[in-house]
Amino acid sequence: MSSLSTHTSVRAPRALGLAAAVLLLGAALPAAALPGGGKTPRAIIEAQSDTPPAMRGVDVEEHLGELVPTGTRFTDAQGNEVRLGDVLPKDKPTLMTLVYYQCPMLCNLVINGQVSAMRELGLELGKDYESVTVSIDPKDTSTQSLDRRRRHLQAMGKPETAPWHFLTGSEENIHKLAESLGFKYTYDESTQQYGHAAVVFVLTPEGTISRYLYGTSFPASDMKMALVEASHGKIGTSFDRVLMTCFKYDTATRRYGFYIFGFIRVGALMVFGALSTMLIYFWRRELKKGATA
Repeated sequence: MSSLSTHTSVRAPRALGLAAAVLLLGAALPAAALPGGGKTPRAIIEAQSDTPPAMRGVDVEEHLGELVPTGTRFTDAQGNEVRLGDVLPKDKPTLMTLVYYQCPMLCNLVINGQVSAMRELGLELGKDYESVTVSIDPKDTSTQSLDRRRRHLQAMGKPETAPWHFLTGSEENIHKLAESLGFKYTYDESTQQYGHAAVVFVLTPEGTISRYLYGTSFPASDMKMALVEASHGKIGTSFDRVLMTCFKYDTATRRYGFYIFGFIRVGALMVFGALSTMLIYFWRRELKKGATA
């Protein structure tokens, strides 16, 4: 994602300040409560805080289990109009990101973090999952999509035929998709930059939102578990599916953590299996003794 041109050098410090503020937002999204138990309106929180004006309204509201608008239309890297539902795989999960190509810092960090995790997943792009990146800037073009697509696939050592779709679209369709994901962003006229959070969305094969992964670096283990979870256990090894019963997503830390009851359940099944095997062994031995007596 290229930096701003030289004639906007006066705006550069403000743009970088905006991007830095967004980077902090990607790590933790604030919430507050009134004494009566109701939530304080976000406008009041922002007015009383040191949040830069350009960042007000930036947020992520999780819409887990909701379907993304598959009928929305975008333009792919080859300049063809496509329905979102046509680029989402029907038999595997999807990693989705919302970025824009002129972002001076944050978008590049998010995509690079995603690429780094994808290289360590132990899952195959195209075979086990696919990826879709959508620009939130309606001025971005398919030519830019093609350039970004080539660059990131090369970083992964993947051919240009690999199923990582880079899409651009109209403001209306972008807004519909962002709203369905709970991805709230703003545009700052003074810097000509977008304020947005750092997040990767994990979608099921049906196109529903399964998990949100926040930040600019993503542990490969967390991303892999999120994909296995979104696939309903249809991808990954048998060991990965066992791990899913022992690890549970912690909404507070936004990480997969050790799940003691899942571990106890798996341990009990292992003990039961061992006892059953031992009993069958002794039962068959007694049968053989009776037959030879």
